Amino acid sequence: MTHLTTRPAVDLLALLQSNQISPLELADEFIRQIQQRNPQLNALVDFDPERVRRQAKALESSPHPRSPLFGLPMTVKASISVADHRCEIGSLLHRGYTPPTDATVVRRMREAGAVILGATNCPEFLMAYETDNRLYGRTANPWDLSRTAGGSSGGESAAIAAGLSAGGLGSDSGGSVRVPAHFTGICSLKPTPGRVPALGHLPPCAGPFSILGAIGPMARTISDVALFFEVLSGQDAGDPAGAPVHRRGYSSEELKRLPIGFLEDDGLTPVTAETRQAVRDAAAALQKQGFKVSPFRSQSLEQARRLWWKFFVRCGAMLLDPLVRGREDDLSPTFQDFREIAHRELPLTGEELLAAWIECDQVRGNLLAEMREFPILLTPACSIPAFRHGERSWIIEGQPVRYLDAMRYTQWFNLLAAPAAIVPVGRSPEGLPIGVQLAGRPFEDEMALGIAAQLDREFGYVQPPIL
Repeated sequence: MTHLTTRPAVDLLALLQSNQISPLELADEFIRQIQQRNPQLNALVDFDPERVRRQAKALESSPHPRSPLFGLPMTVKASISVADHRCEIGSLLHRGYTPPTDATVVRRMREAGAVILGATNCPEFLMAYETDNRLYGRTANPWDLSRTAGGSSGGESAAIAAGLSAGGLGSDSGGSVRVPAHFTGICSLKPTPGRVPALGHLPPCAGPFSILGAIGPMARTISDVALFFEVLSGQDAGDPAGAPVHRRGYSSEELKRLPIGFLEDDGLTPVTAETRQAVRDAAAALQKQGFKVSPFRSQSLEQARRLWWKFFVRCGAMLLDPLVRGREDDLSPTFQDFREIAHRELPLTGEELLAAWIECDQVRGNLLAEMREFPILLTPACSIPAFRHGERSWIIEGQPVRYLDAMRYTQWFNLLAAPAAIVPVGRSPEGLPIGVQLAGRPFEDEMALGIAAQLDREFGYVQPPIL
């Protein structure tokens, strides 16, 4: 049973299906791992061992046929509604809130047989790339406890990387499942919005966030991420972003006919030498496997990033300000940082917002035209590996890089409403993991996952030092 909890979810499911381990036995393994490691990491913030055991026992006594995630212990970010679990979005303003019903995707998890271990930590109102709040404190990175596991799905990534969970759900409006996966050495997918229903996410994925935001699977391998996506995706009739898109698979031969464009940086914000090398290594590995990989330069990525800033930062502040008015003293430093950045600019006028909305479609059209030549893009996940708690700027290649600028490599694909996956590939001089990003065109999620799987087999998850 040594390190059983860090084995791929598909392996654990095979053990469960063949009765080599029972749901209760496996649940107990994860309970022990959580009890041992969570005090160091602060990844799970709502965890009740007896509640977990009750779920496992109910599965064992169920007369129904075994479903695809039968007995698999999983976690859910504390911004996605799980009935009778705290869903506090990392805020004192939401202390103690427990939703009466499951989010659509959580209901599907239960119907597929998953055992829900609990809720994972996130920054207040999800507006940070570092998971820290006044309600539960900060989440540490299992590769180096002095560093962040990222945000806003940082608790989820830390739990999965350290074997506290077999996999789970995060959400992403600006890199929030991808940056934490990159920081902790695991895999993730930000799907096309609507392919995994976002109903039950808090705050709601509405307005600009219906394009930017998505609930996405996180796991130690792309095979696991792809399985979760297959089981949990599909249109929900009540989801305004939903679309009747049928899942499809791609053979290796079909994938190898897809030209892949890669960029080591965007020419504006530099990346560390090891980040650059990880992209090169990924490109070389794909070429060796028979893929056509060529350098790529976009004329539209910076426009996409500026629009993302308007929608995520400036509109985000406008949406959240009324909710926190009069409670400013209760807000966490990470959220206050976000508000300070946002309030350096005047609130958007109606004319500015309308112009931005029109420009959004124009920029997305330009990006999609560029992706006719390269339907898959290989890019850095971030300018840097996991940073130390509280850091907000760095010097890279002699150039100062600010906090939100370092994360721009994920933000483009939120504006595009495109799928993007993360695969761990390299290491920094400190031994920290470095992931690369594979992005596709909207609704072609399986294409991005298929090529990500090729890289995952070449590189992939390594147990962090905490284990």
